[in-house]
Amino acid sequence: MSSQPIVPAVPAQPAAAEDVIHDIGFRHYDGVRFGRGWIVRSLLVDTLRGIFGLGRPARAKVMPWILVGILLAPPLVVALVAVLTGATSLPITYTEYLSRLWLPIALFVAGSAPYAVSRDLRYGVLPLYMSRPMVRTDYVWARYGGLAIAMFLITAGPQTLLLIGALLAKMPVGDQLTGWLGGLLASAVLAVLLSAIGLVIAAFTPRRGLGVAAIITTLLVVQGISEALSRVARLQGATTWAVLAGAIDPSRLVDGLAAKILDVTPASQFAPTTGGEVAVFVLVYVVLVAGAGALLLRRYRKAGRL
Repeated sequence: MSSQPIVPAVPAQPAAAEDVIHDIGFRHYDGVRFGRGWIVRSLLVDTLRGIFGLGRPARAKVMPWILVGILLAPPLVVALVAVLTGATSLPITYTEYLSRLWLPIALFVAGSAPYAVSRDLRYGVLPLYMSRPMVRTDYVWARYGGLAIAMFLITAGPQTLLLIGALLAKMPVGDQLTGWLGGLLASAVLAVLLSAIGLVIAAFTPRRGLGVAAIITTLLVVQGISEALSRVARLQGATTWAVLAGAIDPSRLVDGLAAKILDVTPASQFAPTTGGEVAVFVLVYVVLVAGAGALLLRRYRKAGRL
């Protein structure tokens, strides 16, 4: 009679808990443990600090602060001239400012977005040591939020300088505050859109230098195509198509929405005027932001980094 070897039963492995803490042998911590929200906050703050070069080598601070200086210089000059000459109105509106200085704004997002995601994708590491696993969506929202806040700050700061100059020149307080708040709203809308576009392009170009070139090239080429289509459509008498061609350019898209919703002077001569044109602009904006978010999540799911 043959005997069968006895195989010990293997106990079933319990499902991994969401609040698992990694213990790799360092000194134990018995204090309060922060949860998932604290991880998102920490990565968001780290992203925001890194974009402006804080906590990084001196060379990392040069380009972002040069661009910040370029963005702050014109409104500072305008404010000084308004105060010294006693002007009764600003030569440029708060929302127009975003379109007039589009190039340094585009350069800033081109340099910041690759910093936020390219290194992580290329090397598969994070700059922070996490004591618990991080959810993929949390990572995307933290990086996205940090970049969007940075973009808002670099555009809201110059608009605030314009407001200070206008108030010092004793321009109507109510009108200036209303214009300034509208400018801040336009800045927020532009920051959300540019951050989404920049992060998507950077996520598909893990090398930072290529990411910078790809983002600035895409923004400038799209702007040129948009302007060309609008001019051709106007020559053909297709005014509606001349306006709708501006929806593919982030700068003109936000400028057109601000002009119609806030009832301000547009920087572009092809701004939406009818309800149908405005609806198209809103639809394009929503599709771009939502589509970029979906592409980001898909990119990290495919990369398998988180």
